[in-house]
Amino acid sequence: SILRGLYHNDTLRWVRFHDLRHSAATILLAAKINLKLVSELLGHSSVAITADIYSHVLLDMQQEIVNKMDDLFKRS
Repeated sequence: SILRGLYHNDTLRWVRFHDLRHSAATILLAAKINLKLVSELLGHSSVAITADIYSHVLLDMQQEIVNKMDDLFKRS
């Protein structure tokens, strides 16, 4: 296949399916897609599992919320 040819020519690095899944979830959360929707897409049995696994992305989002709230109070 074309992908195998690219891989053998060192054009692409081998990536496991799980890595692609994790990357997709991280990108969706960084794009502010609802945590519950991402959790359902991944097939996790609870939102808590998704929140635990992707807490690094959620922490960045929390900082953004704090910054936005700070801006709102500065305007008042």
